Amino acid sequence: MTRIRSLALTASLAIALTGCSTTPSATPHDSADPFAHAHGIVADTRGDVFIATHTGIFSLSRDGVLAGPIGGNDFDAMGLTITGDTLLASGHPGTSTPPQLGAPNLGVIRSDDHGKSWSPVALTGTTDFHSLTAGSDGTLYGIPSGATVLLRSSDDGRTWLEAPPIAAVGLAATRNGLYAATQEGLKLSTDQGQSFQLVKDAPLLYKIAVRADGTLVGIDTDGAIWTQETNGTWKRGASIQGAAQALGGGDDGRVVIVDDRGVVQVMPDGKTIRSSTAAG
Repeated sequence: MTRIRSLALTASLAIALTGCSTTPSATPHDSADPFAHAHGIVADTRGDVFIATHTGIFSLSRDGVLAGPIGGNDFDAMGLTITGDTLLASGHPGTSTPPQLGAPNLGVIRSDDHGKSWSPVALTGTTDFHSLTAGSDGTLYGIPSGATVLLRSSDDGRTWLEAPPIAAVGLAATRNGLYAATQEGLKLSTDQGQSFQLVKDAPLLYKIAVRADGTLVGIDTDGAIWTQETNGTWKRGASIQGAAQALGGGDDGRVVIVDDRGVVQVMPDGKTIRSSTAAG
């Protein structure tokens, strides 16, 4: 690992572990970006894409139209994941967030109507997960803000067990197990977070997410997008512009990113679709 790449990931790790800054990015975003900052991206079984932002959760259509915040919910969605068609989120309340969802932290909240309404699940008022991910078996994993402790839930987030700590900038549960992006490199756990091993020949990734086919996608410290093939090898794709705020995998092989251009969908053929904002 070169010194420059190590320093880049160290900076990303420090930001992730100390929480979300309220200071706007020094690089202005495209006017099509209606939110201050994006934290995560997930897709449901219908192919709909949801973007967790500082001002609520937005939807993204296949042709790149952004709409939201969904249901007028303006909470700061720091963590976002999906299991089946249930969205699970964490973060901080907004100006119109119902008190029952918690303050100053939301703990774990859920939506069963694609983000229109939310209800509290657990850790209400006490915990802010900056990383949330769900495995194919429904197991949830999360790392709270400002901590390295890894928490695991097997009952839809109602109760959480503590696993050994890991200093990670991101988590992604795939069919292979639980991946963690760390300063040492990409690590994989096949025992629900009890132990992790470095992934041989993996690029140095600081953003990771799960694609619709259950494999991993990531962004390395040089700004390149990498996808993991079904045989475990890695394929390098397009490069982002500036810093990546969020990353996710849509259906049909799409990769969705938020970088200095705003919200961008990278199609399997390399074509990019930049977002626009829905009228009204």
